[in-house]
Amino acid sequence: MKHLHQRIRDDIEAKIMSGEWPPGHRIPFEHELMAEYGCSRMTVNKVLSTLAANGLITRRRRAGTVVAEPSSQQAVLQIQDFALEAARAGVEYRFKILSRSIESIDAAAAQRTGLPAGTEMLCLSTLHIMDDVPQALEQRLIDLATVPEADKEPFKDSPPGTWLLRRVPWTDAEHIVRAVNADGAMAKKLQIQKGAACLMLERRTWQAGAFVTEARITYPGDRHQLVGRFSPVA
Repeated sequence: MKHLHQRIRDDIEAKIMSGEWPPGHRIPFEHELMAEYGCSRMTVNKVLSTLAANGLITRRRRAGTVVAEPSSQQAVLQIQDFALEAARAGVEYRFKILSRSIESIDAAAAQRTGLPAGTEMLCLSTLHIMDDVPQALEQRLIDLATVPEADKEPFKDSPPGTWLLRRVPWTDAEHIVRAVNADGAMAKKLQIQKGAACLMLERRTWQAGAFVTEARITYPGDRHQLVGRFSPVA
């Protein structure tokens, strides 16, 4: 049997995805949803926070909550900034650096990045959290030959991805999206079941041919989606 917050979320998602509630449509106020489903404000707030974090709705203080405008291929073709996405969605964002080290990359990483095996890189593991719900686990490599200042950067005010976007202009990027199942460590960090379906986005960027960074970002399958809007082309 579904939990009540999941049923409310499913109901709202169905209306949005079917087009019954188009972009800009006002979502019922919290007190209206509380009355309709006979639940607490905390339950309603949890549902709306999750939908906002997933980009389906936009929460505006004093103006209410509306169905978000689709952002075409945003997750695939644009370089993602978690802090900016959270601000746009009206949710609280924070991040936690889980590990940090300088390591020599192995043959697999060398093949992905095009750099020689043994190249030293800054390795970071970051958990992205919105409204106290883990939204993504990020494993990142930063080439210290291209971005030497990253070695001493504490990443206290901004997560590594946001810091790089503001400091290092990139000229080329590659994205790969694939499905994975959460292993035990990943499941614990993301607060999901072991083996749960996840979406992994691999992103690599270069600056005028020099490798900058690789980010492998894993999202719980039920907390993220790729949205694109397009028209037939003759």
